[in-house]
Amino acid sequence: MKIRAITGFFFVLVMLASVLTGAYPFAVFFLVLSLLCVDEFYRLVKSDVVKPQRFSGMVLALTVFVPVLVHLLTGQGLHYIFFAAPIAVLICIAELYLKAEKPFHNLAYTYFGVSYLIMPFAFFTASAFLGGEYNFHIPLGTMLLLWASDTGAYLFGVKWGKTKLFERHSPKKSWEGFLGGMFTSLLVAFILSTQFVELSAINWAVMSVLIVVGGTFGDLCESMLKRSVGKKDSGSLLPGHGGLLDRFDGLLFAAPLVFVYLYFTLSF
Repeated sequence: MKIRAITGFFFVLVMLASVLTGAYPFAVFFLVLSLLCVDEFYRLVKSDVVKPQRFSGMVLALTVFVPVLVHLLTGQGLHYIFFAAPIAVLICIAELYLKAEKPFHNLAYTYFGVSYLIMPFAFFTASAFLGGEYNFHIPLGTMLLLWASDTGAYLFGVKWGKTKLFERHSPKKSWEGFLGGMFTSLLVAFILSTQFVELSAINWAVMSVLIVVGGTFGDLCESMLKRSVGKKDSGSLLPGHGGLLDRFDGLLFAAPLVFVYLYFTLSF
């Protein structure tokens, strides 16, 4: 428990520092984090039968994410994302020569690792630039709402959790915990609305609901992934917590929902 607490403290500290210190540290941190997550995913699913193209997948991830970050920071460079298309084709061609037992399993996991991880992180970083320039309020608020949801779900689930939410993939999750997470997240949303006034209380509340729902399904899907490959944790990078995917599973589903909601409903 002590190791878990220490790891959690420094993890939160680094996350907050990356968001609060400016656009470039924020972009670089989440680029590195996303690549570490992709690498962890490939290590997680690798087996005697399934062997995703780890290096090629990382290159594909870079060619997708870097142009997005450059565009967000400078307003230029998005056209370089087209390089992702020939690289994706070359990955498929390379599998012809690898003589794997299940080549399309390898391709599926290689491509899925990029779409499952890079696209959500791209949406998350883009949410900081919705107003045309860097503003840490939305990514910080997203993380705080997600952490509030996780904390509330755990506390209410331990105290009152009886009705299983999705026992097949996550036996410990309960509807009581889900509703508790919704309550704590909405409470934090109200507090955020008094500090970050560019969004109304209603918008923060809608974000909270999207984050709780998206975060819950993201957690369940990551649990389904680990069960399908017979692993308890996604990795061991964070002592006491498991891997990076174990910590960011909720963000992967919540971030795109938040970005799409804000993009289509608000005029900054």
